Amino acid sequence: MNNAFIETLSSAIDEFAKERDWQQFHSPKNLSMALIVEAAELVEHFQWLSERQSEELDHDRRAAVAEELADILIYTLRLASQMEIDLGSAAWAKLEKNRRKYPVEKARGTARKYTEL
Repeated sequence: MNNAFIETLSSAIDEFAKERDWQQFHSPKNLSMALIVEAAELVEHFQWLSERQSEELDHDRRAAVAEELADILIYTLRLASQMEIDLGSAAWAKLEKNRRKYPVEKARGTARKYTEL
């Protein structure tokens, strides 16, 4: 996703909410709560599956996972818009920070936290 895509999708989401007069419900608190609910719904599709099963979802479950991921993206973009956060720039900055915290020569092949490297 490039910044133009993010901006276009974010504008469409904002317009969708505006047309329905939902701004009144879209406080940062409410949007962050909705976001975590959608994340929980995503997790439900993987609950009790083995690692292998989670990698081999059937078509219907894969479609349901796609919908939950879309919901998460929509709420994330809406929250960023409401808080006037440039999400593209924030993501690039966070990736660079993670590069420094997890240098390849120390982090390759391990799941340890940066404080343990």
